[in-house]
Formats: sequence, C-alpha cells, structure tokens
Amino acid sequence: MVRMGMRRARCLLLVSGLILLAGSPVGAQDIPLFDAHIHYSQPDWSAYTPEAILSLFDATGVRWAIVSSTPDDGTVRLFEKAPGRIVPVLRPYRTRADMGSWTTDGSLIPYVEARLKRGIYKGLGEFHLSAGQAADPVVKAFAALGERHGLFLYAHTDAAGMEALLRLYPKVRWLWAHAGLGEPFDVVAGMVERNPTLMAELSLKSEIASGGTIDSRWKNLFLRHPDRFMMGTDTWVTSQWDRFAAIQADKRGWLRQLPPDLAEKIAYRNAHRFVGLP
Repeated sequence: MVRMGMRRARCLLLVSGLILLAGSPVGAQDIPLFDAHIHYSQPDWSAYTPEAILSLFDATGVRWAIVSSTPDDGTVRLFEKAPGRIVPVLRPYRTRADMGSWTTDGSLIPYVEARLKRGIYKGLGEFHLSAGQAADPVVKAFAALGERHGLFLYAHTDAAGMEALLRLYPKVRWLWAHAGLGEPFDVVAGMVERNPTLMAELSLKSEIASGGTIDSRWKNLFLRHPDRFMMGTDTWVTSQWDRFAAIQADKRGWLRQLPPDLAEKIAYRNAHRFVGLP
C-alpha cells in the first residue's frame, strides 16, 4: 500500500509539474498530436490511473490516441473515461506469453471474436510476427475479421514481414508499427514507394531527427508522401510514461521543421483519416 501511494504521489507531482512548466496545457500555437502507438498494459495500472494518463495527454497536447493493451482491459478502461479521444485497437495478447505463440493459437480466435462484440474497436493489433508467420492460421483468420468488420491491422514486423502481409492480404488496411523498427532508411522509403496503401507510424524512430535536426532524407520522404505517416510513442514499458513529456517535446521539435500543412498531417490529420474519426 505504501508503494502504491508513493507511485500515485509521483504521478500527481509529474502531471502537476508538466502543467506548471507549460503555464497551461499546450498553448494555442502548438500543434495537437494524435499518438498512434499507446499501450496501457497491466504493469502500468498501479503507477498511472486512467485519469493520470489523460492528464498527461492534456499537459502534452495529445488530443487523441490509438490504444492497445495487454490485457485488453487497459484499453477499455481508458476508452470508458474518454471515448471521444481514445481509439481502441484489440490486441490478441491475453498475457505477454501470447506474444510468441499467437499466430498458431486457435483459442485466440473466439477470444477476439467475443471482444469485438463490444463494437468499440477500430483495428486489430499491435501484434508481432515475422515474414515466416504471415501465412499462419490465426493471422489469416484475423485478416478475414479485418475485412469483415472494416478493421485495420496493426503489425510490428520487418520489411520482409510487411511485404508478405501486403501480398497475402491485399484487401486489408495495414498500419506498420515503427515504420519497421531498425530498418535502414532506404528500406523504409522503398516500402512506402512500392506500396501506396501502406500507412506507417513513427514511434521510436530517433534517426528521423538525431540531435534535434530533422534528417533531410526523412524530410524529403515526408514531402513526397505527406499522407502516409503518423506519430507514435509506444508506451511498451511503464518508464515510457515517466518520460512521456520529453518524448512529445522531441516530436514537436522536428515537426516544427516541416511546412505547417505537412506537420499537421503527420501530427494528427493522417491518423484521423485512417481511423475514420470526424
């Protein structure tokens, strides 16, 4: 109980400090953000209440977020607190143990179908897989569910895996997590050039603006394909929530180096369009 009280106090101090530093939640001159890669998973629940998460969003100008969690209850808790700004995406992981076996675990299909009956989800994922798993039975079933329910699928995979998914399931709308985490720039650019329907989010892509200045190659890619990218954080561990304000500040730093209309598209308009918000 003492530890939980200390965590809650730390959270309240953090949020209060953010607001004091800003003078008020993000000023009118700052662009709103749509964070396309948020998890509110079980280890986070004792450190950050849903109200504390929403206060962090307010203090940093995150107006909307795509949220998936392990288990899914975390996503539902956030959505129930702020249905107008939380876009729920159903992750197939009941526990982290599912991460390594989900593509062949048939018990996940009825689980996902039952959760979808809530009628709140815009997508399935974020899930992890390799190119060799793209044709596995549960992946195939999820692609069929995506087509049937009008859901996008959110894949954490490398370029080879994403190419396989696009080839096998061309009718599915795909969102590529991290724009292929660890993939070289030329590989990412080639994927975007060759696959005109592919959307990519940019969480953990520190190479876009190493040292604070946007890389000219990334800037030119954004200029050539202004409708294909969206922002993300990836709160995959609780420590990402502890440094959430710094992550958003870094994003804003390089967004300000883009033409205003392009910055708005990457910051929130592309994500709005992709998930079908008004």
